[in-house]
Amino acid sequence: MLKEGYHVVCLDRLFFGIESIRDLLENSRFELIKDDVRWFSPTILEDVDVVVDLAALSNDPAGELDPAKTYDINYLGRIRVARLSKEYGVKRYIFASTCSVYGFQEKIVDENSDLNPLTTYAKSAVLAERDLLPLACDDFVVTILRFATAYGFSYRMRFDLVVNAMVLSLYKKGVIRVSGDGTQKRPLVHVKDIARAIIQVINADESKVNGEIFNVGSNDQNFRIIDLAHKIGDAIGVDYEIQFYGDPDRRSYMVNFTKIKKTLGYSTQYTVEMAARNIYRALQEGILKDTIKTITVKWYKYLLETYQFIKDIELNNRIL
Repeated sequence: MLKEGYHVVCLDRLFFGIESIRDLLENSRFELIKDDVRWFSPTILEDVDVVVDLAALSNDPAGELDPAKTYDINYLGRIRVARLSKEYGVKRYIFASTCSVYGFQEKIVDENSDLNPLTTYAKSAVLAERDLLPLACDDFVVTILRFATAYGFSYRMRFDLVVNAMVLSLYKKGVIRVSGDGTQKRPLVHVKDIARAIIQVINADESKVNGEIFNVGSNDQNFRIIDLAHKIGDAIGVDYEIQFYGDPDRRSYMVNFTKIKKTLGYSTQYTVEMAARNIYRALQEGILKDTIKTITVKWYKYLLETYQFIKDIELNNRIL
């Protein structure tokens, strides 16, 4: 968005610290507000034209650490953002949903298919979608974007996403790990293509996007996990082994992305092969490193345990 010339106000709780966005602070068109969607002052919405609501505890495993907090932030917090946005005259609201709402499906699904959320993360998204769409009107454009599973190099790198995790495992051990038997299916989309989709919706004629749901991805990036593993290994071009582990992910679905292409002319530009080679090279060059912060659920567990440890100390001090 900064490259496109927008002035960006970023509201973030900064659970993962400020290091990954420190460079952005030097841009005069970037403003950072450290706050929480559940209680920020709505006055920050004054003079805002578009709200892109990415605030959530992600991903599916992390959402199960504390389901009550997940509902509080991913559902109630985001409804609060939307309602306040409408009240304060924001013209457009874009909701970052997830294809995880499809859960398990035998057939290829589209925006009109029945939903089957299997996790707290997905169920929160379904509830939010349900309550957001009725807010749409001539003066408040609401668009829901259901993103496929993300992959690719990002400022806050995530190695808990399937493509990124496979590349890391290959780099460190020469092994690509596949959960279960690898027959589960998943649609994928590069983080830069996610950003491009958001910008395209911002610039679209409101008649095309108001009150609409769009799957974001591409029809040629629906994969069986085992096939994805081979594609990544072959793209990087080093010797590798496939290692199966654990039970298969209950989520399995393939998604049709025709609507966003026909309506907005949107198409993806990045492929799994391109991203795999990019991430592998960055690991080789030391640009990327895996830490506890690159595994979302591990970092959230650490924060929760640290918070509880501090509360226990405070309680013991009061008793003493």
